[in-house]
Amino acid sequence: MDADHRKTSTPAAPPLAARTGRIEPFHVMELVKRARALEAAGRSIIHLSIGEPDFTAAPPVVAAVKAVVDAGATGYTPALGVQALREAIARHAAQEHGVELDPQRIVVTAGASAALLLACCALVDPGAQVLMADPGYPCNRHFVSAFDGVPVPIPVGPQTRFQLDAATVAARWGAQVRGVLLASPSNPTGTSIAFDELARIVDIARTRGGFALVDEIYLDLSYARKPQSAVSLGSDVLVAGSFSKFFHMTGWRLGWLVVPPALVDTFEKLAQNLFICPSALAQHAALACFEPEAMALYRARRDEFRARRDYIVPALRELGFGVPVEPDGAFYVYVDCSRFSDDSDAFAEAMLEEAGVAMVPGLDFGEHEHKRYLRVSYATAMDQLQEAVARLRAWLPQARASVSAAAA
Repeated sequence: MDADHRKTSTPAAPPLAARTGRIEPFHVMELVKRARALEAAGRSIIHLSIGEPDFTAAPPVVAAVKAVVDAGATGYTPALGVQALREAIARHAAQEHGVELDPQRIVVTAGASAALLLACCALVDPGAQVLMADPGYPCNRHFVSAFDGVPVPIPVGPQTRFQLDAATVAARWGAQVRGVLLASPSNPTGTSIAFDELARIVDIARTRGGFALVDEIYLDLSYARKPQSAVSLGSDVLVAGSFSKFFHMTGWRLGWLVVPPALVDTFEKLAQNLFICPSALAQHAALACFEPEAMALYRARRDEFRARRDYIVPALRELGFGVPVEPDGAFYVYVDCSRFSDDSDAFAEAMLEEAGVAMVPGLDFGEHEHKRYLRVSYATAMDQLQEAVARLRAWLPQARASVSAAAA
């Protein structure tokens, strides 16, 4: 009988680690799943939700990966990355940002996510607190939680361009704080931290014996000026970069982390054990990103993103959305929808179902006034942005009734 019972009963799942309960779902992915389902049913949906460029890898990169496959250069690479790529990233920092960077400080990673995970693994003890902005990229707090640290989201608003400032960091730096995680330009707001303010924040972390970890994956998609990198603020600053956004290689999963010289061996040890190495194909192909033909294309595409921003921001304001801070980088606008609804979740759901336009409610990005805001991604073609505006112009007069019905 016991044997029959073992054959027919469903075994219980093993108990989960407590940290899994502290990691929330990525809500935007549920919205995207619904949008895809509507498309599969024949609906036309305009995606202003996912933070993924509509451009793909540059032709020299595509040609390079084909050559890599043909050459059979597909085996393991060093855990810190292919040396030629580390050197190319350092040259790019010098040429684009005027920063002298020792290639030996560069750890090539499986996307910026792996870079931030490595940093948290190396620097965050259980119970240690890490300061970050709210709203902010949701995975940042989960990277900290994954190593039993305690993310401390700090509410920020338009008065500081939705970014942390030095005074706030100093005021919130208590005995349990281990470091601060910053993003400039930021997801979801597309705003940057003024460089002198960033320097002051780094100094606060330094004088308190903590770390400053700066996410710069959108740095090369800065519009207002030639951007400065946090790498120039000292060799103790950790800086994450990525091939996903400016170089349009999202699915290739390739990024990097600049680490203090004294910590390179530790990061190499962690990378060896946790990841072995990043994708060999992606690394070898990424060398072509820095060729003149590819760089010219990336700069032209950055100009296209700027043109899209310059169209969508005034268009959203004309429709009645609040845009309290104009973005100066990335491809996001953080918009205030409170004129139409006090519940951005219900508003986004009604907009998707009725107008066929997908935006992300503020819930993903933190707790601070999340019901008031939506994130708009303009990483899509201009004609799609124009069609989205036309649909919203027709739908918004009835939006209040639709949202009320959805909430009920």
